Amino acid sequence: MKKLLAILLLGCLVLGSVFAGGQTDAKAADSGQVLNIAHPVLQQNWSPLQGGGHSARWQSLMWAAPMYFDKEGVLQPYVLSKAEADSTYTTWTLTVNPKAVFSDGSPITATDIKGTWDLSARPNTKHARIDLFLGGVNGYLDVSLGKAKAMSGIVVKDEKTLVVTLAGPDPIFDQKIATALIAPVKISQAEDANGNEKTEWWSPKNGVVVSGPFMPKSMDLDQGIITLVPNPNFFGPAPKLDKIVLTTVSDASTATLMLKTGKMDAHTELITPTIVQDLGADFISGPPLAKGQQFWIDAHKPPMDDINIRKALIMSINPDELALAAYPDGPFVPATQILNKVPGVDPNFKAYQYDPDAARKALAASKYKDAKYLPKIMFVGISTPTHEAAAQYIAEQWRTVLGITGIEMKPAIETYSGPDQASVQIFRDDVGTRVPDAVSYLMGAIHSGSGNARNKLGGYGNAEVDKLLEQASVKGVSDPSRNALAQQAQNIFRDEYLFIPYYYDVMSKWAMPWVNNFEKNDDWQVIEPWNVTIDEAKRP
Repeated sequence: MKKLLAILLLGCLVLGSVFAGGQTDAKAADSGQVLNIAHPVLQQNWSPLQGGGHSARWQSLMWAAPMYFDKEGVLQPYVLSKAEADSTYTTWTLTVNPKAVFSDGSPITATDIKGTWDLSARPNTKHARIDLFLGGVNGYLDVSLGKAKAMSGIVVKDEKTLVVTLAGPDPIFDQKIATALIAPVKISQAEDANGNEKTEWWSPKNGVVVSGPFMPKSMDLDQGIITLVPNPNFFGPAPKLDKIVLTTVSDASTATLMLKTGKMDAHTELITPTIVQDLGADFISGPPLAKGQQFWIDAHKPPMDDINIRKALIMSINPDELALAAYPDGPFVPATQILNKVPGVDPNFKAYQYDPDAARKALAASKYKDAKYLPKIMFVGISTPTHEAAAQYIAEQWRTVLGITGIEMKPAIETYSGPDQASVQIFRDDVGTRVPDAVSYLMGAIHSGSGNARNKLGGYGNAEVDKLLEQASVKGVSDPSRNALAQQAQNIFRDEYLFIPYYYDVMSKWAMPWVNNFEKNDDWQVIEPWNVTIDEAKRP
């Protein structure tokens, strides 16, 4: 309670300072191009080695990725000028950009890259997503389990060349490492003598050097205000902004007001039921994101262990109405198949049809025969007002079409107690991919080894699905059979009736109309932060 009161008080103090013409008012306090960002969490850790969290959304401002995807989805060089595979896709040679330097002018070396990746893989670092990028490297498992300090599969050939050996073929390894979440740091600053991450090495008070277009000038962690200025030694295009200020504003209503009045220009992630009415459709609109929201069904738990029940539940739902229930003003579109945006989306996919008569017939054909004999149906993942609206729509459809009344919904599995916690049959959650690849997308959604299959689908596994995806994963990206095999796997999964399609995400801009060139990629990073500008004529 004390922590909550402190955060709310901070929000009030920040708002008071802003409207009194305080330091967060860019017009009053600064001249030139100043971008003010509202950050929703009072955060004490700004290490680039976390692999997630709200601060990771701004990692591309300070840290240069190995490579990155531009707004057209084309892979671009950055710290690495090249990433080349051998004919088996198991050995990759990475060449460091000869122009790549840190903010102190010192070169970014192959030793820095290897050191960053080894440090990120160690369990004490607690990098949340390192396995997504480097999990296939020889020796990764030993490092992640604390059995070794370094991955045997990453070798420094010379200070401009790394040779990476994988445990198996991976034609998209270069795409996987195109992320700011494994951006190289100056390893001598970040790692202590025991191989652990140094405390607050990333703070300007400790003389941190960075690789991205902006560098931290000050970090007031108690007040939640981070100030960034252009990196004078940035090896890319010169930044157009004169300053970026990230200010903690924990209350969504306060943040909304500050954005509307021009006291803030952007937000990390602001979603409210009235977001479109408050800030306009452009604020939350954006290009398609390779991520979809679904209601996943655990077929191991009654009554979902009967495929006719699963068919009845799915055919009772109108996909268009479901998406509209959550976001009546958009910008999200109804989902059909799991895949979206990536090459390999199946143009011939047979979507589930809304058919109340067929749904009633499926219920009658089930071992339960009638809704009154069904056990209680429980949802989790109903964590926002929009998801609650969607779940309520589903419940009403089931009541109206099938006569089902025993339905409960809660935010997380932990909010159920006793036997109910082990009996939850439906999980609302998203799946997606950070690389433009259908195989990667489905490997994270329906392969038996994925977290989604193990957890949300209750230990789902289909040997044919696994076989097809594993065969596809070793095909080159230009091989048409790569996507064809993925599509076959998706169709097999579709015929098992294990998900209720919900909607596809977009990469929301989360910036006001006067902020230009603020596009983000599927990695949630600002694509080219050096090109961001403020149109002062449009700012209130």
